[in-house]
Amino acid sequence: MLLYSAPMYPTTCLYIISYTMFAQYIMHCLTLVFTMFPRLTFKRVIKKASVEEFSCIPYILALFSCLTYSWYGFPVVSYGWENMTVCSISSLGVLFEGTFISIYVWFAPRGKKKQVMLMASLILAVFCMTVFFSSFSIHNHHIRKVFVGSVGLVSSISMYGSPLVAMKQVIRTKSVEFMPFYLSLFTLFTSLTWMAYGVIGRDPFIATPNCIGSIMGILQLVVYCIYSKCKEAPKVLHDIEQANVVKIPTSHVDTKGHNP
Repeated sequence: MLLYSAPMYPTTCLYIISYTMFAQYIMHCLTLVFTMFPRLTFKRVIKKASVEEFSCIPYILALFSCLTYSWYGFPVVSYGWENMTVCSISSLGVLFEGTFISIYVWFAPRGKKKQVMLMASLILAVFCMTVFFSSFSIHNHHIRKVFVGSVGLVSSISMYGSPLVAMKQVIRTKSVEFMPFYLSLFTLFTSLTWMAYGVIGRDPFIATPNCIGSIMGILQLVVYCIYSKCKEAPKVLHDIEQANVVKIPTSHVDTKGHNP
């Protein structure tokens, strides 16, 4: 029996490693697409030289989440390179989100610039405090991981909750213009993949926020399906009515001014 079982162990391990590497490859691809998807939004911002009604809050919260999880996946916090995938993808996310925020600040009006800079400075300060405190004040590796993971948990939940702003705008304006369908779809796919990664790795700091992200992705798709069929004609008619109201008194004054 031992002679039969011994050759099977390396093969089984090889299969497990292959599946794990394949899962990590899928996560890299999905997260890369999800992270780069706002490129279409900012291409429009650059083309129009205006941020219009787009909000920068989701990108600031995403930057905070990426910063925290890049530190969480680092060997100083995690055990060795057990979360190398988390560290590498989050580091790439920091680069993209930082670029998007810079473009937003460049084209935003003065009031929004100050608001974005203030929020970005705040999350950078919180991140620096997290790194400093976890590095120099916490000497137990497990407690350090729990502390940084808890900060990451809060940051990710905030990031996945930020689309509530977009959904509120969609419901208010009855227009899905500022909540792209494919962004919501990839939010769902990416969250489901990372949730599975966290469940398999028994890491609640990865599984929990992505479970919430999956729910938010489903809600966004439901809202999109409801309001994507709405037409913007009533808004245009309202503008036309306002134009007519403006023209009527002008015409009345002109007519009254000419004596027969």
